[in-house]
Amino acid sequence: MNILFIGDIVGRPGRTHLKNNLDFVKSKYKIDFVIANGENASGGLGITEESYRELISLGIDVITLGNHAWSKRDTAEFIVGKNDIIKPANFSSLTPGKGYTIIEKNRKRVCVINLSGRVFLDGCDCPFRTADRILEEVKGKADYIVVDIHAEATSEKIALGHYLNGRVTAVIGTHTHVQTADEQILSEGTAYITDAGMTGPHDGVLGMDKKIILKKFLDGMPAKFEVAKEDVHWGAVVITTDDYGHAESIKRLQ
Repeated sequence: MNILFIGDIVGRPGRTHLKNNLDFVKSKYKIDFVIANGENASGGLGITEESYRELISLGIDVITLGNHAWSKRDTAEFIVGKNDIIKPANFSSLTPGKGYTIIEKNRKRVCVINLSGRVFLDGCDCPFRTADRILEEVKGKADYIVVDIHAEATSEKIALGHYLNGRVTAVIGTHTHVQTADEQILSEGTAYITDAGMTGPHDGVLGMDKKIILKKFLDGMPAKFEVAKEDVHWGAVVITTDDYGHAESIKRLQ
C-alpha cells in the first residue's frame, strides 16, 4: 500500500494547492490512502465544516487535528459522529470526536491515530500510554496503523517513534510546519519523520504573513495574524508498506 501523509494544511492557499495538485501526486506515486493534518486549514487556525467538506471532496481519507482543534466554534459540533476527521486521542475524554479511526480501502484496513505532545503544549494525557491503550483496542482490527504525533518537541516525537517501533506502520510528526530531513525506517519496520512539514505558503513565518510576525517580534504588541499568499507548496511524505503492516520506504515531498 502507498500512503500519502500531508503535513499541516494552512489556510485557503494550502487548500487551493491541494485542489490543483493532489490528483497528480496520487497518480504519480500510485497512492492508495491519503491522510492530512487539517488543524490550520481555515484561516490558518482551526478548521470549519466548510473546509472539512472541501478537503474530503478532494480525496483525503482522514483528517487529523492538533492543539488548534477547537479554534473554530463549529468544529466541536460537526466532528461528532465522523469517522474521517479525528482529534488527538489524549485530549480530555470530555471533548467531542474520536481520537482514532479505522477506514477500509482497497480491501485493507487502515487505522489512523492522532496524538498530541505534552512538552510546551496545553495539558493532555500521556501520548505514550494513550497509544498503548488504543493499540490494545485495535489489535486484529487493522492491517496498517499510522500515528500523527502533533507535538512541539523533537525529543518527544523521536521518543514516541522508538516507543512504537514495530507496533505501528508509521509515526509522522506534525505541528512545527518545518519539514525535517530525518525520514527513516526504524529497526523494527516503522516509518518515521519528526515533521512532515507544511502544505501552504512558505514565503512567510510558518504560513503567516511575515510583515505582521516581524512587527510583533520587534514591538511585542498584540497582532492579528494573516495567512501569507506566496510560494505555496507541499510538505508531505509517501510511505510504502509491505503486506504485513511494516513500512518499506518513506519519501519526503517538498
